[in-house]
Amino acid sequence: MTFPRVLSWSALALLAFGLVLGGCNSSSPGNSNPLSSVRNYNGTASVGDFLTISLDPSAQTITYNNLTNGQQGTVPYTKNSDGSYAITDPTGNLLVAYEVPGFVMVVESAKSGPSQNTPALITAIETAPASLSSFAGKNFNYLQFRTAAGGLEIGTVTIDGQGNITHDGYWPMTPIAGGGSYFTSGTFPASSIQEDSSGNFFTITEQDSSKDVVFGTQNGLWAVDTGNGAVLGLPKAASPSFDPASAGTYTAIYYEKLNARTGMGNVETGTPSEGIGTVVVSANASVTITGSQGNTLATGTLVPVANTSYLYDGTGNTLSDPCNGLFTVRTTAGGIQQDLFVSFQGNAAVRQLSNGAALCAGRPIHLFLRRWPEVELSFSHKTRGRIPSVTESGHLFCW
Repeated sequence: MTFPRVLSWSALALLAFGLVLGGCNSSSPGNSNPLSSVRNYNGTASVGDFLTISLDPSAQTITYNNLTNGQQGTVPYTKNSDGSYAITDPTGNLLVAYEVPGFVMVVESAKSGPSQNTPALITAIETAPASLSSFAGKNFNYLQFRTAAGGLEIGTVTIDGQGNITHDGYWPMTPIAGGGSYFTSGTFPASSIQEDSSGNFFTITEQDSSKDVVFGTQNGLWAVDTGNGAVLGLPKAASPSFDPASAGTYTAIYYEKLNARTGMGNVETGTPSEGIGTVVVSANASVTITGSQGNTLATGTLVPVANTSYLYDGTGNTLSDPCNGLFTVRTTAGGIQQDLFVSFQGNAAVRQLSNGAALCAGRPIHLFLRRWPEVELSFSHKTRGRIPSVTESGHLFCW
């Protein structure tokens, strides 16, 4: 949850993904009859946009309002055989969406950002009461994905009984931002938090006076819209172990950026794109991610962060918490190191498709992948380390 505003570096190679996968179980999130009623969501795009989205399944329309850049509209959609929505937006902004009804929705956007010209995935979760008291006295895992500043960050966050927020995480950009390791931490005092009169979100005022918007669901999932990317807060699991019930083969909507370069003012250049891929998770915790051209983007066996000594070793040199429910894969080949992070959530909904097939959606997986060649650098505060150079960044939503 580190939100740096000014960074200067030259990037050569990174690939990052975030995803939600469907898997069947007996629980059901959100509305008691989510397939027929209008469903309302709050959403965040990794370029820093905050949106409200309403989906009317009877009229087959999506109404959206981007409160950051002023875009808004009501657009029709049709259902595809795979459960996704093909959107007809006359402005060319919203293209494709997928929804776990009454829980989460992801939309492929072609014109996000302050100039209304940046491709992005919008992650939206059900509109529900979200006051500071909803989260007080609890701790969560978090995943942050950005379109700049090194892409991903993972870690743990705690909100005490008075509403003070503390967090620490693994963020490979920390050395560039002036830190001596890959780990970062910070606090937000309760005095920096303002609850909205709607009762559906609250804001956190940063040291530079910018505001982050926090919104959540009745299922314990929450999100933060920031000017430096989207943050997902995830309930911790009771055990660090992988659950074989999460196994499955899924289709994915993904975002990536080639030849990413971050410069002054934390402005990143590169060639963003969006597409369709496949993710396979096996009962033995192996995972394979395939791109739209059939190319393998990542493969390996998931290991709990709790059992990964370079991320968590019980000392003050790594994460302060084992982050139960968060998994990783690290591979190195041909001088390229790749880190994969995955978190499974236990919510589910079963949706009947028009062709009669049952689509199991829910039990979300949030996944981030980064790939880089490492460059040896010497830092001014007399520490040495290896930092990534970036070529790709992105995130992924699957069903």
